[in-house]
Amino acid sequence: MHFSEYMHEWLYGADGYYASYRPIGKKGDFYTAVSTSKFFGGTIAKHIIARIDEGFLRPDSLICEIGAHHGYLLADIIEFIHTLRPQLLQTLRFGIVERFEQLREAQQTYFDESFGNAVRLEHYSDLSELDERCVFFLANEIFDAFGCELVYKGKIGRVENHKVIFDVESTETIALAQKYKQDRGEISVGYESFAEAMAKTSQRFEFMSFDYGELDARSDFSIRVYQNHQVFPLFDEGLNLAEAFGTCDITYDVNFTHVKEAFEAQGIVCIQYATQLVALVEMGILELLAMLKEHASEEIYMQELEKVKILITPSLMGERFKMIRFVKG
Repeated sequence: MHFSEYMHEWLYGADGYYASYRPIGKKGDFYTAVSTSKFFGGTIAKHIIARIDEGFLRPDSLICEIGAHHGYLLADIIEFIHTLRPQLLQTLRFGIVERFEQLREAQQTYFDESFGNAVRLEHYSDLSELDERCVFFLANEIFDAFGCELVYKGKIGRVENHKVIFDVESTETIALAQKYKQDRGEISVGYESFAEAMAKTSQRFEFMSFDYGELDARSDFSIRVYQNHQVFPLFDEGLNLAEAFGTCDITYDVNFTHVKEAFEAQGIVCIQYATQLVALVEMGILELLAMLKEHASEEIYMQELEKVKILITPSLMGERFKMIRFVKG
């Protein structure tokens, strides 16, 4: 099978890595911005309120996360909206697009435990189920989880007995590799169909996503496996693909130019691309910390400050992760 099919089965097959709930953070295979600090979601909440005040988002918009895992990010956003502008909880709607029933059940349980009857969570198994007037979409580390083809010197990879062999001809994939000046590396599959599906979801939306990568494609392979906070390049001789298949996370650096062009082809405008540091500071994470300092103990403030530093310090998550933002309407 082509590597993209292999990766799809690895992550989304019946026994795939994302088919069931897996912990993220200290007990999982990797950390995310969500598992690092609640102020990540809090800053997005502050941005949502600002966009409502500006008139782009409606007070009755759907706030919808795509690929929410446990639901922590959306819950953090709701918690901060309650703190910053509680009346909006009476008008905003909250939803998650999640293909796996087991994860939908875990998300619903978490929301029931967190909010009781105060917040109703809407679930969608696919973007095609949405037909809205106004939506704020968000996603954290979604584009690196799309299947990809592996390219090496004019050929693409297939997998046989968990071994990658570069001997497949593919005019379309190689054309993309040449376009992005890749002699070797990853070519994502599915960005175009994803953008097309999003374009049909609503009359107006903003979509904000965070991921690791660059505007230009890397000149080498970035694909790697995460296991217990250890990183193994896919072609590491010490990595047993048969054992890792479906049990560890597999990911690669995002080519944000590919993402941007896929959305622009659907008439969706990219209005911002920035490092996570710049994005979070511009959206007001430091103002939220100042509010916390006024109302919490010094101990609690210092604990949260240290977590936020991980999000915005350039040598940690601040420069490595990027935010890209699109609007329609």
